[in-house]
Amino acid sequence: MRTSPRFDRGHTDDLMSFVTASPSPYHAVASAAERLEKAGFRQVAETDAWDAEGSAASPAGTGGRYVLRGGALIAWYVPAGAAPHTPFRILGAHTDSPNLRVKPLPDSGAHGWRQIAVEIYGGPLMNSWLDRDLGMAGRVFLRDGSTRLVDVDRPLLRVPQLAIHLDRSVSSDGLQLDKQRHLQPVWGLGNDVRDGDLIAFLEQELGLAAGEVTGWDLMTYPVEPPAYLGRDRELLASPRLDNLLSVHAGLAALTAAASAPENLTSIPVLAAFDHEETGSQSDTGADGPLLGSVLERSVHARGGSPEDRARALAATVCLSSDVGHAVHPNYAERHDPTHHPRAGGGPILKVNANNRYATDGSGRAVFAAACEKAGVPFQSFVSHNSMPCGTTIGPITAARHGIRTVDIGVAILSMHSAREMCAAADPYLLASALTAFLES
Repeated sequence: MRTSPRFDRGHTDDLMSFVTASPSPYHAVASAAERLEKAGFRQVAETDAWDAEGSAASPAGTGGRYVLRGGALIAWYVPAGAAPHTPFRILGAHTDSPNLRVKPLPDSGAHGWRQIAVEIYGGPLMNSWLDRDLGMAGRVFLRDGSTRLVDVDRPLLRVPQLAIHLDRSVSSDGLQLDKQRHLQPVWGLGNDVRDGDLIAFLEQELGLAAGEVTGWDLMTYPVEPPAYLGRDRELLASPRLDNLLSVHAGLAALTAAASAPENLTSIPVLAAFDHEETGSQSDTGADGPLLGSVLERSVHARGGSPEDRARALAATVCLSSDVGHAVHPNYAERHDPTHHPRAGGGPILKVNANNRYATDGSGRAVFAAACEKAGVPFQSFVSHNSMPCGTTIGPITAARHGIRTVDIGVAILSMHSAREMCAAADPYLLASALTAFLES
């Protein structure tokens, strides 16, 4: 069987492992932190003093540091000799994906079926969640104030589709789903629905005593693992490519840059935010204060002043990496006629004249230089004029922090489906370009 010689399949294998280990944003940052620790990074607490006299993990020293908050992570590497006004090179991404999230009172059911009440998070392709085996993951808060991650990684729930015999028009008129009535998953049989059943079940899964869980953030996810697809395994089918693909590429680039600090003239940063799919307005979203706080405290911890911070941000560049649309072979008319990003063609540069993406000409030049250095081809993405595009954390980052920002990503099909698809080569090509950007 022929395989593509153009990329390191080991990178894509590792991406598949990362996605599998990251069924929720909280798992994603835990997985990322584990990888950073192995690369020599050390966690710093937001509640600690960040000063030159701090511990070995103080941001004032050289080396790799990271901060965790909920489903968000900020990691950075300070090379030896970095001045307080040294600029940053930032890789921006997000950890969340559209899905079905558990409501505060989850236990429900009707007509002999036991169900879990869920709420729609973000903008999923709802039909893709039908007749699919679902697990459950997230975090729970315990009576003693601690937090535990939970992952029921087996078929636990299912949203059953209505049989065609009861909806004869579905093939001609299309599937019509009511978000409230039609997407509540089943997980058992019986009429004895009792409040607290789900949480009691999770307490048993975690080996906890009854009543220990007092709060939770839970979500469903498809348990089918990522897989190569096609005659030559040139395609990757996976959940949560939007946007764990970019988080993983950013991790690979940051740790690669940290392994050769002599090549660094800037401070490389990975900013992986939560809640992008719902607008980024949270304490862990890109529109929150987390990134600005970390950058400012890092400058001050190295003896810098407000003037040094202003100088550093004025010379800072951010690549906002999120997936984009590959031209669809069955719907090519939905794409701009002169811009057809292809799977396997390398990362995409996203452009929008109405600032739904932050890229301008100077940003294009920065990204082009990084791709040239890495020997990676890149493509341009522009939406069809009659089909306005979505947006990303890019414009938010640019406006909130005054940072020059460039929107990029990887072209995929089935964005926001429970299972998306990209070329197996593109994650490696993206990571190579990101590494070159951090070392520029």
